[in-house]
Amino acid sequence: MADQNVPPRRPRDDRGWDGHQHPSADGYGDPHTPAPYGYDSPHPYQGGYAEQADPREQYAGQPAPAPRGPQWVGPEGLGRPAPARPAGTGLPTLDDDDEPGRKVGRRKAMVALGGTAAVVAGGAALAMTPQIRGLFGDEAAGDATGSTLTDGTAARPSGQQPSTVRTYTEQNESYMGSRAGEALKKNAPAGGRTFSGPAAAAAATKVTVKTVLAKDPILHLARRTTFGVTPAVIADIKREGMDAWIRAQLDPEKVEPSKGELKLAELPTQKLSVQQLRDQRDKLNDQDAQPEREMVDATIARQIWSKRQLFEVMVDFWNDFLHVAADFDGGEVYRNSFDQDVVRKHALGSYPEMLVAANKHPALLIYLNQKDSRKDAINENLARENLELYSVGVDGGYKEPDVRQAAMLQTGRGVQDGKYVFRPEQHYVGKVKILGFTHANNSADPKKAEAAIDAYITYIATHPSTAKYVAQSLATRFVSDTPPKSLVDRLAKTYTANKGMIKPVLMTLFCSSEFWAGVGQKVRRPMEYLVATYRTLGVSPEASPKHNNGDSKRTAYARGLRQIHDKMRELGQYPMGQPTPDGYPDVYVAWTSAGAMLNGWNEAGEILAGYRTTFTYTAPEKLVAKPPATAGAYVDALSLRLVGQKLSTREKNLILGVAGVATTTKVDATFNGAITAVARAILASPQHHLR
Repeated sequence: MADQNVPPRRPRDDRGWDGHQHPSADGYGDPHTPAPYGYDSPHPYQGGYAEQADPREQYAGQPAPAPRGPQWVGPEGLGRPAPARPAGTGLPTLDDDDEPGRKVGRRKAMVALGGTAAVVAGGAALAMTPQIRGLFGDEAAGDATGSTLTDGTAARPSGQQPSTVRTYTEQNESYMGSRAGEALKKNAPAGGRTFSGPAAAAAATKVTVKTVLAKDPILHLARRTTFGVTPAVIADIKREGMDAWIRAQLDPEKVEPSKGELKLAELPTQKLSVQQLRDQRDKLNDQDAQPEREMVDATIARQIWSKRQLFEVMVDFWNDFLHVAADFDGGEVYRNSFDQDVVRKHALGSYPEMLVAANKHPALLIYLNQKDSRKDAINENLARENLELYSVGVDGGYKEPDVRQAAMLQTGRGVQDGKYVFRPEQHYVGKVKILGFTHANNSADPKKAEAAIDAYITYIATHPSTAKYVAQSLATRFVSDTPPKSLVDRLAKTYTANKGMIKPVLMTLFCSSEFWAGVGQKVRRPMEYLVATYRTLGVSPEASPKHNNGDSKRTAYARGLRQIHDKMRELGQYPMGQPTPDGYPDVYVAWTSAGAMLNGWNEAGEILAGYRTTFTYTAPEKLVAKPPATAGAYVDALSLRLVGQKLSTREKNLILGVAGVATTTKVDATFNGAITAVARAILASPQHHLR
């Protein structure tokens, strides 16, 4: 199992979260005939899992989930034939056989380049994976703290400890338990200290880890706080200074919207309220609009074009940490509201306030079946995930009775006519004690009962175990797959001192030497790789002059975003795409799929060639303003433009081999016709895979 980098199966993986994929999604041919959305589910579970006996009883003998990677799709992606291209155009895919007589095969050269993306650990991590080796109401109050079962589930075992197999939910640590993960741990930055500001920390920190990335603090800051380095971002950091640039990013309301964000008005569902989405169902179906998919489209647009990059990175972080899948049954109505009113509203604010808001939002109440929980038939799903995933963590100190009592306390919350409601007649009344939180909970009065629930949610959101859990997750996102304990402890202390406010925690992070010492310690996941490719190539949101939108009911911009969205589905990761509530793992060894890597490289070639005319692309021969006249110098200039640094001699020679030229060969702006292949090879290098 370690060889495959697959974690043990979670016991609740079979409880039935509805992560359905729309079968008629737009593909790259874009026949623009998406399926209508509706509200009556054909599924037995309304977006959650069914209550059942203790899941640990089913744990033994469960097969491990399949390794991550591209989904099975048709030639075009998601079930449609690929659009025809004129004979002789475009690059051969990297899955094609190498041409006879060629000194350096395309696939071998690209794998040699991309395979070193794991140079985080001196090249060992990816080389160890078999994928690459093989590739080449009025009732009397009760007392929930007593020994007698009062929740109507006498058959349920009580008083048991949750599973001690931490890999069962702590996904990142599960993956890092593999041999590849052990190799990565040996190259993690050591402990450090805090400085007066980010610039001071950067200046005083020496990078000692092994990495192929340039030890340039500006490039490092841009890679970690954005979805991809662009010349404009580097220019802004240099002009404003690192401290001022970070402060501006932490105040996103004052950052002007980009062209890509302004064009989001072309997605018709994104400004509609829950009630409007319900009322306009038929009209939206006629427009081929799918609200939950347009929300993902809009998120992708912001990741590519927004100038509020740190904010978007944090939105993505919280969408994994406090995860509600986009595609759950009900997501078409409620998920966009959850995105706006919960995640985006609090992404740089207070996590306790975010968790309180989430627990009153229809999306979460439906997704985890809380709407079906009542005092005489309690559903534990949300109560369990509030503890296990959204706050203290599986080893945060709670026991099985804590889950039961939390579930009893949270009864009464539901959804009616598209809105959150509290039903006092369904609320359990009686004393509860959860992880040290004690409340009389002796009133069914809605205000008092809800205040008791909110007090409990705030308690677990500010619990010391939650502080550590959030700190560990942020450090894993921004610093290293194996962040130093010294940094995690420091971030947790800041979280606690500021009662869960996120900006102070991020400032502590950026003022810490561990952040600046972690150059090259993170590898882009498939979604991040694709977004970074669009950003570094300077793709514009306007349609190409060559584009013919035909009689499509959607604009070129909307269609183009859907094409990127569908490609991400092929790659195995897209915003809010994980069907289960644990979110995507954020460590490299969880994503070592050779198929996804090759698919990403081929997609980079498609972008470079500008085949998707829904956007405007910079011709690859114009990426460098004044191309040098010799091949070696041109590769250097193009590398500086695309990844911010020159490549090693070995890497450069591999790329020259892809083009079939020597370093001194005279070339024109098109690299003698090979510029797309050369640029694609650079985008397959570890310098583009690492962030």
